[in-house]
Amino acid sequence: MSILFVTGIEGARNCADVVGKLLDMEVVIAEGRKGALALLRQREFAAVVVDDTVAACDPAAAEVIWERSGLAIPIQVSFAVSGAARLVREIRAALHRRQREQELARHAAAAAVESEVKTTLAGLLLQSQLALSSSDAASPLAEKLRVVASLAGDLRRQLSESSY
Repeated sequence: MSILFVTGIEGARNCADVVGKLLDMEVVIAEGRKGALALLRQREFAAVVVDDTVAACDPAAAEVIWERSGLAIPIQVSFAVSGAARLVREIRAALHRRQREQELARHAAAAAVESEVKTTLAGLLLQSQLALSSSDAASPLAEKLRVVASLAGDLRRQLSESSY
């Protein structure tokens, strides 16, 4: 992934080179809204860093850039007062935050799916056991219900073991 800098400040290329080297990422520069939007249409970025002067001079343009940045992390800084080291810290912190958020979201989604599966499985197991207790134990249907109950019990045990 790469990073997009949206700034018209002199020396942006030097700053981008240093940031790119320190983060081991490609840094692409757009001098304004049109260039930024063109680049955002062409590819995905890990982060979009907009200069305060761009955002202050044209807030609507900055808003459009944020809207079109997709999953990129939006960062607004003053290139005039921020050195490369500060930009690296800001970008690295934002990337780590995003990584943690994605990890937490994955765990939450997995836990929700696991909970739903366990609930459905418990219902299947309970209903098959109830059907077995109320039907003729020797019938072919009862044998199939025993198999279903056994499979549901096995799956429940496997899910319980895998959650540790």
